[in-house]
Amino acid sequence: MLFDSWHGLLRVLLLSIAAYAGLLALLRWSGNRTLAKLSAFDLVVTVALGSCLATIILTSNVALAEGVLAMTMLVLLQYAIAALSVRYPQAAKLARNRPRCLLKDGDYDDRALKAARVTRGDVRAAIRGQGHGDISAIAAVVIEADGSLSVIARAALGDASALEGGGANAGDAERGRGEP
Repeated sequence: MLFDSWHGLLRVLLLSIAAYAGLLALLRWSGNRTLAKLSAFDLVVTVALGSCLATIILTSNVALAEGVLAMTMLVLLQYAIAALSVRYPQAAKLARNRPRCLLKDGDYDDRALKAARVTRGDVRAAIRGQGHGDISAIAAVVIEADGSLSVIARAALGDASALEGGGANAGDAERGRGEP
C-alpha cells in the first residue's frame, strides 16, 4: 500500500513535529548524559527513546501524551541510575561494566578476553582499525565500559595513568585480574 489517506499523512506530520519537540525538550532538560555511550544502560535508553519516538509518530493508537510520558520515564530512570551510581559504588557496579585490559605489552589476557567475550581476532581488528600493523607497537588494548576497544600505542603510553580505572590500577592487569 503506497497511500492510505491525507489524514494519515497529516497526522504523521503533526505528531513528528510535536514528538520531536518533546524529545528535544527532554534532552535539553536531562543534559548530555542521556545520550552518552558510557554504559549498556545508556545505550538501551538511547535506543528506547528512538523506539518511543517512532511509536508515537507511526502508531495511531498511542497518544502523544502517552509517548512523551514514556520518553520522560526512560530519561528519569536513566537519570536516577546515573545519580545512584555516582553516590553509591555498589549501584555503579550493577549499572556499569568496568573496563578490562585485553592486551598488555603484546600479551593477551585470556581470562579478560573470555569474560568480555572478545576474540584475539577482534583485538587484532581494533589494532588494524587504528592504523597499526605490529602488535609489539601496542602498549595496551582496553575494552571500555561502552564495549568499544581502545588501542594505546607504545609511543602514546606516557606514564600509563590512563590505564588506571574501574577500581583497579595498571598493576592489576599484570597480576591477571584483567582490568586496567
